[in-house]
Amino acid sequence: MNIASLVEVKPNPNIPAFGPGDTVKVSAKIVEGERERTQLFQGVVIKVRRGGVGSSFTVRRVTHGVGVERTFPLYSPLVEKVEVVRHGKVRRAKLYYLRGLSAKASRIKERRLSKQELEWEREAAQKLKQEQKLKREREAAQKLEQEQAPELEQEPEQKLEQEQAPEPEQEPEQKLEQEQAPEPEQEPEQKLEQEQAPEPEQEPEQKLEQEPAPESELE
Repeated sequence: MNIASLVEVKPNPNIPAFGPGDTVKVSAKIVEGERERTQLFQGVVIKVRRGGVGSSFTVRRVTHGVGVERTFPLYSPLVEKVEVVRHGKVRRAKLYYLRGLSAKASRIKERRLSKQELEWEREAAQKLKQEQKLKREREAAQKLEQEQAPELEQEPEQKLEQEQAPEPEQEPEQKLEQEQAPEPEQEPEQKLEQEQAPEPEQEPEQKLEQEPAPESELE
């Protein structure tokens, strides 16, 4: 089982229907470090590969006598858009024979579209314009909604629960213990010792030193 077949393919609305022999102008993004730029590559489609996600197309052009070919993935986000400049009239699906021809000999006859095909192209172009316009309007509306969106509020149930929730109370047993617990008293033996302990007496030598010395008599 092929895994690529399980991936959803989202076609780019800016890429119209084209085939081998058509002259197209491809706008591709080129990333250079932090910078991005769009590069145009115009040439003749020489191959279209249809394979789901891996679909691709090859464009060839001749510049200064040198042939240059580039292959673009059909569903790549780097391919911004494809413009069909001219429809070519060919009988093959792979135009590899153009590689051996000169620039003048490799010219392809133009295929003129019928009135019905021209109408289809006009309708497709109008649809593209309408889709792009709707996309811009949706993006602008989303931006306005994000700017004007109020802050998220708490749900009413959560608010009621927070208001009605009582404060946690102490258990009755703990309350009784705290009320009945008396203050710690001193032991009776310690009290008696403190009351009966006499004050320490001063020694006689210290008493004599404290008495004032007699004044000297006059001669």
